[in-house]
Amino acid sequence: MIIAEIVSQHAEEAAFLWLLRSNAIDQPHYALKDLAKLDDRVEAHLDGLRVAGEPGWELCKAALGNEEAGEVFAASVMAFESGIDSRMQTVLETIEKTPALYGGAVSALGWMPFKQAAPHAELLAAVESPVRRLIGLAAFAVHRQDPGSALQEAIGSADPILKARAFKAVGELGKSNLLPLVKEHLAQDDLTYRFWAAWSGALLGESAAVSVLQRLAESGHLCREQACAMALRRMAVPQGQAWLKVLANAPNTLRLAVQGAGVIGDPAAIPWLMQMMADPIMARVAGESFTSITGIDLSYDDLDTDQPEGFEAGPTENPDDENVEMDADEDLPWPDPRLIEKWWATHRIEFRNGTRYLCGKPMAVDSLKEGLKAGKQRQRRAAAIELAMRQPGTSLFNCSAPGFQQQRLLG
Repeated sequence: MIIAEIVSQHAEEAAFLWLLRSNAIDQPHYALKDLAKLDDRVEAHLDGLRVAGEPGWELCKAALGNEEAGEVFAASVMAFESGIDSRMQTVLETIEKTPALYGGAVSALGWMPFKQAAPHAELLAAVESPVRRLIGLAAFAVHRQDPGSALQEAIGSADPILKARAFKAVGELGKSNLLPLVKEHLAQDDLTYRFWAAWSGALLGESAAVSVLQRLAESGHLCREQACAMALRRMAVPQGQAWLKVLANAPNTLRLAVQGAGVIGDPAAIPWLMQMMADPIMARVAGESFTSITGIDLSYDDLDTDQPEGFEAGPTENPDDENVEMDADEDLPWPDPRLIEKWWATHRIEFRNGTRYLCGKPMAVDSLKEGLKAGKQRQRRAAAIELAMRQPGTSLFNCSAPGFQQQRLLG
């Protein structure tokens, strides 16, 4: 017997937990095992909907009216797994009305085994609708599977969002043969796909992409942090350190410099990072860069402290405060500069200036593979990119994939 209240709870929880995991994939305190546990909870509620059958689908269908990506995800899983055309059309028509929801459908296709998702992805990638082509192409990309001619056709599209996603896929899939096309678009006016062309170009070794990423980072582009990090990864250490000094001398790019010190991974920057820890605005991000280089968990190793008295970040309860942005560093610990300085004085001898470190180990293929397994999400993303750069033509490991899929791939 199907109990409507329980099925409704499955639909609500599947959508809500998917939103949580969508945030978790970029959080500094989530490891792969944590993501896998959260994804197991999502899967349990999806299983409840599968068992419910038609009543489960009807609840998901009704929830599409909320126009939320989590509800689109749950409905898309039910629709694409069933293969029932009327269900799939309902989901796709909802997304075409509100294209910003397309990520829920892509995630649903990524949730499925590729063998099951492939027929849907192939059909979608070949239709005229830019939104449907976007979903199909992205589904191939998140599975790190080659979409064939659909990729070049999307690069030639007049739709900027589809075009941008195609350029991102070039890097994700390690398509070095498409570098000439990437290079042609590095000077395009549209910032959306210029960024992704430069990002993929740098990932695949195109030197001309680095200066493009530098300009995008310095100009305050929406993806400035990604642009800065990717540019630094392609620079020699002295060149990267010189650019960090430029960034550090401008108030609007100081944060990029503090983050960039962790990207480069040169322990020579640690004394400066410890100085930045005395600035409440920069303290937590400086602590994260310190952790990225040394591998030390500030909370676990008791090198953290309480939030400074009187410090407020993000929205406050003051109705006159116009700042409504969330605290970007909310999940980072507050470093204790005194304790960290003491720790560094003891362990400094273990690190060599001029060498790039991630999670306390010099960057090399074996240590990066270990970081991909054992690091936190941001460290894992860094390890995946560094690995792809060292192994030309290979796809970029997808640290956003369902945790159970990642664990299987990593053994």
